[in-house]
Amino acid sequence: MKVTIHKLFDYLLETTASEPPECFIGFSLARSPRLKDFIADLDPNLLLDWNGASFLGLPALRQRVLDQAGLTVSPDSVLITAGAAEANYLLFRQLLTAGDEIITEAPGWPQAGVMAKAIGATLREVARDEVRGWHLDPDAVAAAITPRTRMIFLTNPNNPTGRLIPEADLRALAALADHHGIWLVVDEVYAGLEWDHPRPPSIAGLTQFGITTGSVSKALGLQGLRTGWIICQDPGVIRDAMILRENASEIMNTLGEHIAEIALRPDRLTAALTNARTEGRTTLDQMDAFVTAEPRLDWHRPEAGLIGLAQLDGIDGETLARRLLAAPYRTFLLPGSAYGCPNHIRLGVGGGPETRLTDGLARLSALLRSWKD
Repeated sequence: MKVTIHKLFDYLLETTASEPPECFIGFSLARSPRLKDFIADLDPNLLLDWNGASFLGLPALRQRVLDQAGLTVSPDSVLITAGAAEANYLLFRQLLTAGDEIITEAPGWPQAGVMAKAIGATLREVARDEVRGWHLDPDAVAAAITPRTRMIFLTNPNNPTGRLIPEADLRALAALADHHGIWLVVDEVYAGLEWDHPRPPSIAGLTQFGITTGSVSKALGLQGLRTGWIICQDPGVIRDAMILRENASEIMNTLGEHIAEIALRPDRLTAALTNARTEGRTTLDQMDAFVTAEPRLDWHRPEAGLIGLAQLDGIDGETLARRLLAAPYRTFLLPGSAYGCPNHIRLGVGGGPETRLTDGLARLSALLRSWKD
């Protein structure tokens, strides 16, 4: 079946086709480095070809991926991909067939629903409890399992609420995967940006059915490299994903992989995450104070990552977002309808000063004050 567009991408396509906004209240990745930051560590004689290299990706990079995830499995358990989006896509396509069922969270990353529909699989959503801070109940996940369930797909921290799955709950989910023989895929693109909690363990180390996906896009701001990964201890999963990738993006992004390997070197990674946390926490404090002061907004402060979901009092999120994007406000934010939450908006604290977040928040406040029910 044809892959159809999901609401998030549809809104982005529509709203970015016109005049660019002046301010952003929804930036979802850390401030991006410049190419010059990596020049000194790049070999000018680097051959921009993949001949003679591993089809799984640059060996040194695959080891860095395992190191940052805290895993001691074989580097052959890692496949380098064109970002986490491709990593997830390869897994959906290779592990699900028509008639299968996939369990995911709501709200959650909409790629799962798009791919389930395209494959002919049934999507079963487990609602996160907003009253309990967007908590995901492992017992609710267990109750959604049927004999046709082949995969559970989650994000940790959750995209878009920033809620973490605690280690005890992760282990409970891993036990479910073991008991039922179900693939448990956890997208960890925001791992490393935990605000007041330790980083949860990667699911690929908790169960033989665990598959971790991730990338350098969000926490390191390197979205333009299009470099991500799959970690899975089952060699068949890695091989099948590699075969499908060969028919899509084909082999490796040689330059991107070399830059990603440099970015994941321990000294650089520590410094980059420290900077991202420092800047992110300051901006998150600013956003939290803004939401607290606005009578028509409420949210659960994110535990990790650079985005959160705020509830609107009596206002449709997409109507608000479109008015805010138009003159005189010219400010972008993403409506919660992109995640199936129409009376919410997504707030982001990434991107650095170029986003003009303070100006954007002032414009949002002015719009909220003038809003007529």
